[in-house]
Amino acid sequence: MFDTDRTTPYAALLLRVSMGVMFLAHGLLLKVGTFGLSGTMGFFGSLGYPPILGAVVAIGETLAGIALILGVGVRTASLAMVPVMIGATLQHAPAGWLFSAQGGGWEFPAFWMLALVVQAGLGAGAHALAPGRRQVAAMA
Repeated sequence: MFDTDRTTPYAALLLRVSMGVMFLAHGLLLKVGTFGLSGTMGFFGSLGYPPILGAVVAIGETLAGIALILGVGVRTASLAMVPVMIGATLQHAPAGWLFSAQGGGWEFPAFWMLALVVQAGLGAGAHALAPGRRQVAAMA
């Protein structure tokens, strides 16, 4: 059996750092580094969104990635990215279930959105620079 009082902080750490790395890959490396902010803004515009939203998403993903990796403002960063993942899920919905489908499917951003909600509930976990207030478990 697992001692959840001891393992949960490390599970939260693993989830937090994994999502932080993914946000850096999507925001900093892909949207900023590969396409550039102007290219990302142009792409968002081609989808019918205000082009500035592309820059907001790229910068938001980058900042959220850094916050999650460092363990700073984890609940805020996680919840701030939920609307971005809702938008990504809706954008990819017409392509179907599999993210490997042309245009990308919706399961990956939908799962990521739920993982962000879980992270917000768990908090920063182990090895966070700013772990925040410790939650007290309710007595059953």
